[in-house]
Amino acid sequence: MSVRELGELGLIRRIREGGTGAPAAGVPVGIGDDAAMLAVTPGSALLATTDLVIEDVHFRRAWATPADVGWKAMAVNLSDIAAMGGVPRWALVALAVPGDTPSSDVDAFYAGLREAAAPHGVAIVGGDTSQSPHGWLVNVTLLGEHPGRPRLRSAARAGDVIAVTGSLGRSAAGLAVLELGADEARRRGVPGTVIDEVTRAHLRPRARVAEGQWLGAARGVHAMLDCSDGLATDLGHICRESAVAARVDLARVPIASGAAATARALGHEPIQWAIAGGEDYELLLTCEPGDAERLSADFRAGTGTSFTVIGEIQAGKPGIDWIGADGRPVPLPAGFEHFRG
Repeated sequence: MSVRELGELGLIRRIREGGTGAPAAGVPVGIGDDAAMLAVTPGSALLATTDLVIEDVHFRRAWATPADVGWKAMAVNLSDIAAMGGVPRWALVALAVPGDTPSSDVDAFYAGLREAAAPHGVAIVGGDTSQSPHGWLVNVTLLGEHPGRPRLRSAARAGDVIAVTGSLGRSAAGLAVLELGADEARRRGVPGTVIDEVTRAHLRPRARVAEGQWLGAARGVHAMLDCSDGLATDLGHICRESAVAARVDLARVPIASGAAATARALGHEPIQWAIAGGEDYELLLTCEPGDAERLSADFRAGTGTSFTVIGEIQAGKPGIDWIGADGRPVPLPAGFEHFRG
């Protein structure tokens, strides 16, 4: 049955009957009224974020299943709450699809949302549905809490070191494989295990929620945000908001092994994927230089995730100097920005 045959009220009933993810803690009134009623923890800061996920901009139905779309729509919002060091709590989901969309695709989409949300205790408390004239359009709004002082982009200080969690470039490598086709990528020498790794990273990114909460409570951490548009763009945000400059040693940037293997096979430069590829959803942060070694060791012990220092914050006009192994500046492309080619 298509969503047109089911009708809007029938679709809403179907979504509601499918469940809303985690038990609705702090939700006296959820789906079914004009608005949800939420019980915010006294003394906590309320965090709010929203992201659009649009067909043929953020995903393509040729390779992303409805469940993949749901997962990604939730994960990108989880990452924003993680970047503030917060606890994600409640989601509102707006979905517009063509009228001939099978209702089973909507079921799968919500299953993907719930699968991404469940490990973090997030409940879906409302939203909206509409018919789209062309393709899928998803908007998730996620609310969270922070018991203390959220981490901000504007908190970097001259003298801070710059660090990033995990490794970069995997999502861009996955996109390259998806655009080429897995069979062609395999023919060109990308191992099957690497194809699986990088395509999953692109289709189902992992938000660093536990890591964000750890860093959000750690002494010595100043600024923080997630690498959604690429290291170049996102570090630029920190520089502008904090009115500082940055210097990054390219040899220290952690490149995902899957990205490096894909780049070798396809003739790409992995550092460009790591710097400008985007959608890795690692956390980018600045911290006191004297605390970096301790933070790196404790962070790995506490979360199982790596923490790599890649440069330092400097006084000066906002901007980034990318430094090669020979100590000279290297020109690199900017990260992703909507409305630019």
